[in-house]
Amino acid sequence: MSGGERVRIGDALVAQGVVTPEQLRQALARQRATGRRVGELLVEQGIVSPGALVRALANVQGVPGCRLRHGLIDPSLIKLIGSEECERLRCIPMFRVRGTLTVAMAEPRSLPAIDRLANLTKLKIRPVLALESDILEFVKKYSGENVDVDEFLTSLSESDVEVVEREAIDEQGPTDLEQMVDGSPIVNLVNVALLTAVRDGASDIHVEPSQRGTRIRYRIDGMLRDLMRPPPGMHAAIVSRIKVIGKMDIAEKRLPQEGRVRIVAEGREIDLRVSSMPTLLGEKLVVRVLDKSNLHVEMDQLGLRAESLQKIVGALNQPHGMVLVTGPTGSGKTTTLYSALDLLRNAERNILTVEDPVEYQLDLINQIQVNEQIGLTFARALRSILRQDPDIIMVGEIRDEETARVAVQAALTGHLVLATLHTNDAPSTVARLRDMSVEAYLLASSLNGIIAQRLARTNCPACVTSYYPPETVLEDAGLDPASTKALRHGVGCPKCHNSGFKGRTGIYEVLEVDTQIKRAIAAGEGTACIRDLHTRGGGKSLREEGVLVALEGRTSLEEVLRVTRGDDEVLDEPTSGRAAA
Repeated sequence: MSGGERVRIGDALVAQGVVTPEQLRQALARQRATGRRVGELLVEQGIVSPGALVRALANVQGVPGCRLRHGLIDPSLIKLIGSEECERLRCIPMFRVRGTLTVAMAEPRSLPAIDRLANLTKLKIRPVLALESDILEFVKKYSGENVDVDEFLTSLSESDVEVVEREAIDEQGPTDLEQMVDGSPIVNLVNVALLTAVRDGASDIHVEPSQRGTRIRYRIDGMLRDLMRPPPGMHAAIVSRIKVIGKMDIAEKRLPQEGRVRIVAEGREIDLRVSSMPTLLGEKLVVRVLDKSNLHVEMDQLGLRAESLQKIVGALNQPHGMVLVTGPTGSGKTTTLYSALDLLRNAERNILTVEDPVEYQLDLINQIQVNEQIGLTFARALRSILRQDPDIIMVGEIRDEETARVAVQAALTGHLVLATLHTNDAPSTVARLRDMSVEAYLLASSLNGIIAQRLARTNCPACVTSYYPPETVLEDAGLDPASTKALRHGVGCPKCHNSGFKGRTGIYEVLEVDTQIKRAIAAGEGTACIRDLHTRGGGKSLREEGVLVALEGRTSLEEVLRVTRGDDEVLDEPTSGRAAA
């Protein structure tokens, strides 16, 4: 680099307000005495940050620039050039994408050096500017025998995760290489996290920033567990990689985003939903793993008791009306709805769904994705569906008054409507809909059945054994300690991560809306009255259903008490003013 170019770099730093003219004059004087570069001297004195110097150099030379750090460099690529040649050319390979090798160079405009690299690697060279001191530091670090990052990442050699591209990717990409992480170390790390989550049956992957680096956890059977802790300094690279494959804006770090991608892992297609959220320490990502092989679409595989299954099938076989599935987020409501659709779908029926998002695609069913940004809400989509000559309509979630009213009207006009709602149990669903200003007489006429459900972890078959629960646990479950026989639970083993549980099963409370309950709803009766009628008709609460599952040995009694509530814990709502509604 000539002296004239150094002056232009100094002028650029002055123009940007990074250094003062006096500081530049002093640096030029020291440069003439020592022969060192002006930029290096300014960085050494703390006047200019390395990042500011890289930006100034990149602007002057008209090339992209970056600061080198762990995660941006694949150490295994150094052997393509050789450490001695890297030091001579003052360069280091960063990552390879197909036939292009991105190389950090102290002199990225040196055509002889670029030609030499192309001849050595037989690849197309994409040069980027980096500080010579950084390049030599990483060449020395990654050329030695003790490479901590390399040891960590080369152990992540399982890369049989393929991204199924739905749209063409812009090969140019952003100019900021620190946001364009596509090197094999990060790719391998993300692939192994995804592959492990799929193999272990995880439902979510959490990528969280911390003061010590990155923490990656995944949710198995409803519980979060540690998956891996990458070395410090890799969080931004990991987040960028996941956002790239999720078709998200990697430059936007201040606002939440959502993305979606389909991958192939273990020989099957997996849908991933990615959600980003800015936090104080950086962006947090949550990846929802939607494995179609885990979708049990046959109702007899959901864990329903024969009596409950018969009631649900009876409600679904009605020519019109509404069947609701209730429960908190993550309780398996969508799986139950898809099982119902699988039971009902055939070539003679027109079935349409409105979902947010569409989690699984089913044959013979027309599925609509809600898009509130363009005004396609649940209510608007429902109104349009009614003009599509439907036989069966599925609403992913009733969230507001407008959606509730349209769904009830559809059920009253000759359609079978399936929908989900967030309530604690089946009897309280009526009060929830009345809170949405749906008239009592309309509910009485439209409701066919209500299913409340929870997911309980099942005992691990590898370590399950007999045990006697404490008396307090038996009493909370409504069992007599004197006459209760031994139950079953898992003691913990490596196959179940020492939790004692492997997999989950459903606990279902099925409320069949018969004539008596319809009359109570029309009269504006409260939840306690509807629950009493449900019990007198032979119905069981969620906790009672769960206790039966524990007595069958499928789960532990403590797990049932954890996921269900006692009837005395569910508060009744006031009924004043509701009967008139």
